[in-house]
Amino acid sequence: MYLLTLGLNHRTAPVALRERTAFSPEQLPDAVRSLVANPQVQEATILSTCNRTEIYCRQEQVATAPVFNWLREYGDLPEDALNSSTYTLPGEQAVQHAFRVASGLDSMVLGEPQILGQMKSAFSVAHQAGTTGKILNRLFQHTFSVAKQIRTDTAIGASAVSVAFAAVDLAKRIFSQLQEQTVLLIGAGETIELVARHLKQNEVRHIIVANRSIERAQALTSQLGGEAISLAEIPARLHEADIVVASTASTLPILGKGTVESALRKRRHRPMFMIDLAVPRDIETEVDELDDVFLYTVDDLQNVVTANQTSRQEAAVEAEKIIDLQVMRFMHWMRSLDSVPTIRSLRDKIEALGETELEDAQRRLANGENPQQVLEHFARNLSRKFAHGPSQALKQAGQEGNASLISTTRRLFKLAP
Repeated sequence: MYLLTLGLNHRTAPVALRERTAFSPEQLPDAVRSLVANPQVQEATILSTCNRTEIYCRQEQVATAPVFNWLREYGDLPEDALNSSTYTLPGEQAVQHAFRVASGLDSMVLGEPQILGQMKSAFSVAHQAGTTGKILNRLFQHTFSVAKQIRTDTAIGASAVSVAFAAVDLAKRIFSQLQEQTVLLIGAGETIELVARHLKQNEVRHIIVANRSIERAQALTSQLGGEAISLAEIPARLHEADIVVASTASTLPILGKGTVESALRKRRHRPMFMIDLAVPRDIETEVDELDDVFLYTVDDLQNVVTANQTSRQEAAVEAEKIIDLQVMRFMHWMRSLDSVPTIRSLRDKIEALGETELEDAQRRLANGENPQQVLEHFARNLSRKFAHGPSQALKQAGQEGNASLISTTRRLFKLAP
């Protein structure tokens, strides 16, 4: 059995390709079931975030093509673009990658904690869909344990750094008086909640939260303050916003160029600062053509987050040491599984020999033979039959000069040299 990870992320693929490979929460169960319908994929989990889409799977034989072709066909993607942007990690590399991703070591913002929750959610979806088994169950449970250990034993999460933090940090660089600005948050998920928390920490007084479910928006504003509106109200309220941060799971843009143009006219062309953290994007790319709009995507945040990574580099070195040790332990467990069929067969054969000799001994006792002689015959025959196969193999090994088998047998049965 083999592990394989195939994926693309913010380092290997532009946002235009990543949004085409993104899976919405509603799509994931059917998608992962579709993947394991392939006879060359026995278990699978799909991790899909704004920065990465990764497929973790177990196979009986390492075969990249079935997984690559499934992703290409499922998303109707151009083969050349996908081929140049994906990475494949077999076996031990797949395990190491899972540990690094969950620990935030492969994130745009080094050490950010959101990815662990996203991995847990991805695994939960796959587990409920029935597409995980003994190997992936063990891999992900070990992954979560490693991530927890790293956050406990290192300073990788000492400061609250995330894409949400980076978005607010960028806004602070543009607006010297951030607390005086009106901020419109589109969405009410974890990322937007983090943005809202960072805004409150910076004493922003007027926050509007727009969401498809106004109840979710109200739940957020009840915790952090602000005003909740529906998505349908955005066109009428957009002109109030100096800053717009969008992060929804919508497969279609929420803000179009026409809506933004109308808002700019009402604002008498006072500039608007927009950050689109969603993949697929929530704000049409054409909005960036407008003179009075400064639009940033998740890719644009890379320069901001780089400045926040320096303090975490030393912690990352320590985290890598923990990961190396845990990868070794997981691979020891996986390799031990290779011996299970042999151990089972050996035990079955020994039990069969024992049952045969026991039946013979019981028959002899029933015929009135001396119990002592029956027991001696039973022990002698059982040991002789058990040793027959190995003895023949050792004789042949001696004839062929196979010292390795002889040495292994001595070690296996703890024989004196």
